[in-house]
Amino acid sequence: MRLIMLATLALLWIAPAAQAIAPSEMLSDPVLEGRARELGKELRCPKCQNQSLDDSEAGIASDLRRIVRERLVAGDSDAQVKDYLTARYGDFVLLEPPVKSTTWILWYGPFAVILLGAIVIWRIAKRNKARLAASGADPDDDDGDGWEITRR
Repeated sequence: MRLIMLATLALLWIAPAAQAIAPSEMLSDPVLEGRARELGKELRCPKCQNQSLDDSEAGIASDLRRIVRERLVAGDSDAQVKDYLTARYGDFVLLEPPVKSTTWILWYGPFAVILLGAIVIWRIAKRNKARLAASGADPDDDDGDGWEITRR
């Protein structure tokens, strides 16, 4: 029984991840299919929002995979395919949008929020320290009873 469980676990562990790409969508040319797969990993499904085209089973993702393959067969480069889809769907269709003025909030927003939070915490701590000093309380007195524990 233990051997069967280990074999099943090993098969699940080494089995490749299931792709949403139907065999009928695949190109017969392995080079073009490889390029299509790479593009499918770099492009976002507009419906699923955080899944690549290759991982999504949505109808729009299937349509976009078909468009990518049609454009590659027509002789477009990877950059031309991305430009075509970006022109139709905007930078949102790229899983890694470019750094430009319209996407600065995506790239630098988290750092700005962290910096703002650090400034707020620093100002609150500074204000509390000033209040303690103004009241004559010792900031090292933890319980506020006026008796300080001497540390040696």
